[in-house]
Amino acid sequence: MSAVRSLPHHFAPAPRDGRGASRALAGNGVPGGDARVRGRRARRAALLTAGALAAATVLTACGSGGVNGGAGKTGFVTDSGGIAVVEPADRKAGPELAGQTLQGKKLDVASYRGKVVVLNVWGSWCPPCRAEAPNFAQVAKDTAAKGVQFVGINTRDTSTEPAKAFEQDYHMPYPSLYDPTGKLMLRFPKGTLNPQFIPSTVVLDRKGRVAARSLKPMSAGELHKMLDPLIAEH
Repeated sequence: MSAVRSLPHHFAPAPRDGRGASRALAGNGVPGGDARVRGRRARRAALLTAGALAAATVLTACGSGGVNGGAGKTGFVTDSGGIAVVEPADRKAGPELAGQTLQGKKLDVASYRGKVVVLNVWGSWCPPCRAEAPNFAQVAKDTAAKGVQFVGINTRDTSTEPAKAFEQDYHMPYPSLYDPTGKLMLRFPKGTLNPQFIPSTVVLDRKGRVAARSLKPMSAGELHKMLDPLIAEH
């Protein structure tokens, strides 16, 4: 009769009950361990899901750029640099934009009729907005004598304090309407703006019509390229 070689301890078959199921204790032999393992896995999954949602929210709220403002016949023709323009015959009236500035003063964009108006949507929480802010401050100064008025639309800041600090940090020479819920963005003609892209810039011609748009951060050169043809219009 041949001898049966015993298996090492860690290869020993687990004891089985009458139905052939293993009676090994769950969770590495600790009573209730399986439930704790499942709990840890569930918590890890929840944290991963929350992280993914947070990342998606940031990307949605503060995009690096785009060319599509959504559905709607806007007449925009977009060049390779992401600047979209509308021919004079196809331009639509800009929205009624009025409210309080970050400093609590009343402002109605219609009061600037006769000027080229640059509307920049921004938030203090948005890194691309910070990147472009010095360019907007400089071009606003460069073009003020040429009949150009810049107006900011501050969105999704839950209080005015961070936004006012932003203005001070970058020496912004023009006012910004306070729009924490984004309701002013919804007043633009359909397809003009896309809430997924902050910062965004819309330019109104001297008649108050939507004439140009960019859904990405802008350099000083790009701003001048967008504005020069509109400044030349009479």
